Amino acid sequence: MKLVRYGNPGKEKPGLIDDNGQLRDLSAVVKDIGPEQLGDAALARLRKQKTDKLPLVRGKPRYGCPVAGVGKFIAIGLNYADHAAESGLPIPAEPVVFMKATSCIQGPNDPVMLPKGSVKSDWEVELGVVIGATARYVSQKSALDFVAGYCVINDVSEREFQIERGGTWDKGKGCDTFGPIGPWLVTRDEVPNPQKLSMWLDLNGKRMQTGSTRTMIFNIAKIVSYLSQFMTLMPGDVITTGTPPGVGLGMKPPLYLKKGDVMTLGIEGLGEQRQDVIGFRA
Repeated sequence: MKLVRYGNPGKEKPGLIDDNGQLRDLSAVVKDIGPEQLGDAALARLRKQKTDKLPLVRGKPRYGCPVAGVGKFIAIGLNYADHAAESGLPIPAEPVVFMKATSCIQGPNDPVMLPKGSVKSDWEVELGVVIGATARYVSQKSALDFVAGYCVINDVSEREFQIERGGTWDKGKGCDTFGPIGPWLVTRDEVPNPQKLSMWLDLNGKRMQTGSTRTMIFNIAKIVSYLSQFMTLMPGDVITTGTPPGVGLGMKPPLYLKKGDVMTLGIEGLGEQRQDVIGFRA
């Protein structure tokens, strides 16, 4: 299933994309697409719905983040060897973990706002993982059983804040609008192998990133298992799993986002995003 939340910010309704690519309303079936709807039993009930009987949504409504009530937004850094190299950093022996503020989460096509004083804002297409069941000290063998599904994420990053301002990476990762998620959550039964997905990002129509989840240093099962050793993963938690090469930081000379830029990005089978870059607004 491709589950969505559509409508104005803060007033999104639950929906799904049918086999013909049409948006269907789920409001009469579930109140939202949140932690309570992400477990295997709840998803199984949704699969039993006769999609052609669900109300068809006309027009082109805005898509919000496909998951409501995200408790933790966890990120993995330097998870592609070639991206680590372009960043001038060694391949990590263990996953690099940081947090993105949940206040940065937004819809997949909402504008990205440059933070006040930003001069080094950057792009990162990433595979997102949505947790569907409580995971604590889980094995790699069983880790994917705790995943509800997958989505596209743009891990927008302010490199000066992240690298040059001391402390952890978090301060360059959680700025408002720096977490576009969606357009939809694709349940794990439709992604038999999350390590064979192509991914890309264009800036102003020019290809910047071309990659595949095949080249991850730590695969999804490893990441979920690893994180569950340090924190309890809860339904609705989102993990963004690293980016392939082609970010602005790695270019010579570096290239960063500016007002008026347009980012488009996508992952095989998981949909596409588009964001206009705007200046800071108080």
